[in-house]
Amino acid sequence: MTQPDLGIELERLPAPLPIWYGRVGQDAWLDIARAVANAGGRLVAVWGVERDEGASATACAAYALPHGLVWLELQRDSACEVPDLAGIFPCAARMQRAMTDLSGIPVEGAHDSRPWLDHGLWPQGARPLQQGGPGHANTAGMLPAAYAFVRVEGDGVHEIAVGPVHAGIIEPGHFRFSVVGEKVLRLEERLGYTHKGIERRFAELAPTEAYRLAGRVSGDSTVAYAWAYCMALESACGVTLPARAGWLRALMLERERVANHLGDLGALGNDAGLAFGLAQFSRLREDWQRLSGEVFGHRLMMDVVVPGGVAIDVSSDMQERLCRQCDDIERELRALRAIYEEHAGLQDRFLGTGRIPPSLAAQLGLAGLAGRASGQAADLRCEHAWLPYESLAVRIVTHSVGDVAARVAVRFDEALESLRLIRAICAGLPDGATCGALQLPGNGAIGAGWVEGWRGEVLVALELSADGRILRCHCHDPSWQNWPALEHAIIGNIVPDFPLINKSFNLSYAGHDL
Repeated sequence: MTQPDLGIELERLPAPLPIWYGRVGQDAWLDIARAVANAGGRLVAVWGVERDEGASATACAAYALPHGLVWLELQRDSACEVPDLAGIFPCAARMQRAMTDLSGIPVEGAHDSRPWLDHGLWPQGARPLQQGGPGHANTAGMLPAAYAFVRVEGDGVHEIAVGPVHAGIIEPGHFRFSVVGEKVLRLEERLGYTHKGIERRFAELAPTEAYRLAGRVSGDSTVAYAWAYCMALESACGVTLPARAGWLRALMLERERVANHLGDLGALGNDAGLAFGLAQFSRLREDWQRLSGEVFGHRLMMDVVVPGGVAIDVSSDMQERLCRQCDDIERELRALRAIYEEHAGLQDRFLGTGRIPPSLAAQLGLAGLAGRASGQAADLRCEHAWLPYESLAVRIVTHSVGDVAARVAVRFDEALESLRLIRAICAGLPDGATCGALQLPGNGAIGAGWVEGWRGEVLVALELSADGRILRCHCHDPSWQNWPALEHAIIGNIVPDFPLINKSFNLSYAGHDL
């Protein structure tokens, strides 16, 4: 893979995917962003970096290009603000607001400078990721500060406030609808109610133990996050993953994908009034996760991906059981798909609802399965296939309509493809070690992990100190790109369709609010 031509010097990181690192000056920050956009690239993440107490924090950005991932660090003077990327990549806006809240890095000319993660409950002037900065105060019983929602005015316009507390066990999030009758004119979200301090916690853990924390960033993506973290650590240490370990990681990643698609397909049927769908898919997901628990020791396969490999091997007998289950699930999945597609009431709710056309999806940077349902053909397993995907010929699934029906179709197709991949992995699983030795570098290092989770691409950017500590570990969830897109998807729809549209994205509160 050739190096991206961005007019700067880049260092290729020793990762299984093509990942480059470079430093740029203030003047080149926007020029490179424009060059990436003109080349059809996309913004993956923006975050702040704080290293030494008293030193100025700086900004990093990661871009996805046909050549791979480019991780750029801004060489920022303490008196300078970071140029605003949102005019080129709109999804940068909230990431930059979070960066300012967490690290105190100002953004020059930002159209929206409202706090995002700071709800007015942190100590005055606190920047949780600043070296030596104050931690969180005890805020029990306190109420968040007022938030300046954008108001829509006109005859017959009124607001509906939903949340932040919701029914069930989902995490808090506030949704402010501006409506006329039942038609939605605007939706504005307010998230970040349960900031957990995960990124600061990483710096308190040993690098070889922090994979456990990574796997808890968003529990429905524990395999993807643990793999991305371990890939970053292995990259920093210059370690090559044993082949069998890589194949077993892919086996778990595809099982995680199937589990989530099964759960979502049932919930989408239920939200459209077909409780039968929820019952059937809940049954299938329960069977699926029970076998995962039996094979891998945990229903979600948590803490099985470890630095250097995996903690559990899979016997030939278990491989046969996994394949038989894939056959059983596929038969039922195809039968249920026929029911969904032939159910007039269901299709009436799905078709044309919550549509994001491909042109808007490209502008907003819509990621993952939601992006693929809107014509964005991006899947790391196909674009930059790494071990073992390079030998599995993953078939990318895309649709162009971009409505709830398209996102449902992507889930069906991706689940079926994952079942094929699981059978292929079991058939081709190589012999050998499941975990290799890993030794931390003695002079500090950086590494990155980039994995296609079920929701979309997961990025982990890791920096180690000379004495083997974690200086910074940034975890990025594709929900950062997709939460703002959800606001567009609901425009023009009726209020009762919001739960259905929301579930068709199924974004992560937890992965967005570290």
